[in-house]
Amino acid sequence: MTDTGPLDDTDDTGGTLSSSYQAPESEQLLRRVGDIISGARPMPLSASVMINRDEVLQLLEDAIERLPDELRAARWLLKEREEFMAKARRDAEDVMAEARARAERMVQRTEVVKAAELRARQVVDAANEEASRVRLECEDYCDQRLGSFEIVLERTLKVVAAGRQKLQGKAPNEGMVAEAGAEPDRSSAFFDQDLG
Repeated sequence: MTDTGPLDDTDDTGGTLSSSYQAPESEQLLRRVGDIISGARPMPLSASVMINRDEVLQLLEDAIERLPDELRAARWLLKEREEFMAKARRDAEDVMAEARARAERMVQRTEVVKAAELRARQVVDAANEEASRVRLECEDYCDQRLGSFEIVLERTLKVVAAGRQKLQGKAPNEGMVAEAGAEPDRSSAFFDQDLG
């Protein structure tokens, strides 16, 4: 019987080394049993072979003893793989969630900027319309006031001209006298109306 030694999956500090894991020793032992059987001398006139029963039994017992350690190591490797895959999935989900959140923030910022630009355009357009309306109203008001002031001035000029002619002793024109004489006090009425 050959002792293959214990399964060594720990380092000097007692920690488990995944890199020190090798092919299962029980598999090697079973292969040795197979080699012994296939290399055994056949018995004369028979299909049976002669093998060393003690050697084969010892190899089989060693393989059976190694199985729990190797199964534990295999389970440990599977667990490590599952934990690694779960961590990789969590990391991928975190990256995707962060990317989605960032994309949403960028879209929201874009939407906010678009909404702000639209609102700014609306405010500017409304202000331009209001300014145009106020300007037109102001022009209309000034035109009305200037028109009425022009009428008052024309009448005042006629009254002044008629008064000067009267002072100079000239007879005023009939049209002027009729207009100036008929309404001598109306010029003051126009000024009062404008002041009120």
